[in-house]
Amino acid sequence: MAKILVSNEEDDRAGHEYLKDIAGLEIVEYDPDNLVLDELQRSVQLLMPPYRGSHRTLGLIEALPNLRMVQLLSAGVDEWRPHVPKDVTVASARGAHAGPVSEWVLSAILTQVRQWPALVRFQDRHIWAHRQFDADTLAGRRVLIVGAGSIGMAVARKLEAFDAESTLVASSARHGVHGPDELPHLIPGHAVVVVTTPLTETTLGLVNAKFLAAMDDGALLVNAGRGQVVDTDALVRELQSGRLRAALDVTDPEPLPSEHPMWDCAGAIVSPHAARTVPGTNRLCYQVAAGQIATFLSGGTPSNAAYL
Repeated sequence: MAKILVSNEEDDRAGHEYLKDIAGLEIVEYDPDNLVLDELQRSVQLLMPPYRGSHRTLGLIEALPNLRMVQLLSAGVDEWRPHVPKDVTVASARGAHAGPVSEWVLSAILTQVRQWPALVRFQDRHIWAHRQFDADTLAGRRVLIVGAGSIGMAVARKLEAFDAESTLVASSARHGVHGPDELPHLIPGHAVVVVTTPLTETTLGLVNAKFLAAMDDGALLVNAGRGQVVDTDALVRELQSGRLRAALDVTDPEPLPSEHPMWDCAGAIVSPHAARTVPGTNRLCYQVAAGQIATFLSGGTPSNAAYL
């Protein structure tokens, strides 16, 4: 009987039912805020970091001598893979976040395109701002999506309903998706650039000053991937000049310090890494994770296993 260490927090308990259906798996609970383990907890072969704040439990890796798999509830593995021994499988919950995060992306785009930040500021001043702001439309606009995984593809499908045209770029080319070598030539001509790519050695700092300079005047950058994919200082300079706009769910650094100049950029809206945070996402993550664990225990390779 394999044992898995699973958080006892409320968001995690809601997903335990999916793990209970896996044959040959025993759930051992732990407190993510107390990393002192008893003998039973130290004997587990699988570790499930908590749904919220998984980084809190990075220190558990050294306390688990029998560890064979780390199953994350996040879409990315960049925070964990460098700290886990190479012979230990690390799998994500990729796919579970596509619905809520793609919905956030659409809401962020529409918020900026239709000038809701300006409208709210007018409302705060009790001003009927008829014809005092420049709203736009998504219809007929081109959107470049950097990252054609489950989230990026979901964004593209949602954009179709607004008569927008998507251009998809991934780590390798496939039918309907461009490869990374084509990216520099694709940036111009898009009203919106959406970042949904995971953080890897090749995507670290991908959206740098050169990338931003290639974006059309007035274009919108939306980052729902990882903060480190974007050069924050370069983006702040573009925002301060008024040439570009941005909608960010992730930043570098994160959390964004209260004194950071990004907060004062009129063309930016900042969401506190909350794109997936809607009711039911935790259960979706556990559902996907359970499938990955079941595959691993049966001797197969989980589809979301990462080898960064």
